[in-house]
Amino acid sequence: MFLTFLYALSLGFIGSFHCIGMCGPIALTLPVQHLEGTRRLGGILLYNAGRVSAYTGLGIFFGWLGRQFYLGGLQQWLSITVGVLLLLVIFFQYGWKSFRLPEIGGFYTRRIKTILGNLLRQRRFSTLYAIGFFNGLLPCGLVYFAIAGAIATGATWQGAMFMTAFGTGTLPAMVAVSWFTELISLRFRNRIRRFIPVIAGIMAILLIMRGLNLGIPYISPVLSPQEERVSLHCIKP
Repeated sequence: MFLTFLYALSLGFIGSFHCIGMCGPIALTLPVQHLEGTRRLGGILLYNAGRVSAYTGLGIFFGWLGRQFYLGGLQQWLSITVGVLLLLVIFFQYGWKSFRLPEIGGFYTRRIKTILGNLLRQRRFSTLYAIGFFNGLLPCGLVYFAIAGAIATGATWQGAMFMTAFGTGTLPAMVAVSWFTELISLRFRNRIRRFIPVIAGIMAILLIMRGLNLGIPYISPVLSPQEERVSLHCIKP
């Protein structure tokens, strides 16, 4: 499980250079640029705490969803299916340049953007956490990768921890772009972003191996949800 969280952290860190391009404009319009010292840093951290909180909330929901598959004895197939789907998305997204992931929930996306616009126009320090939270709920291909990993954990708390690790990985770059607006060049971001499909691909292979029940500790342990259900049944009064 530690290895899985390490992949989540790595995906967040490397993917954060993609986030700079997508969410950077929001980070650069935060009402903190006129502040100095610890108050400015506090505002930036408050915004990013909102983002990570949103990811954690998504992890709770999708971890719970994965748990339902686990209790139904479908964890192996779920892990393999999610891994294969991730590989297909990586192939089409990064190997076939004309392919783009479809936008999910047009009404939902417009609603979130409207809320964000209203919060940004207020230009208040007290709205920073909410701005970060709703920004974290915007549809994003990178977040879809992380959600797939959260589902495959097969547990609510593990899904939450997976998404928290993912969000934590995005912090260095996102804090830096808000504090040092010209620090990270476009050329450097593009170089780092090339590693996104590599990390996502490793995670996909790990998920497939995990579902194959190869008996390899930490990488492909034997999954036995049936035994867990029997144990739960036995301890009932």
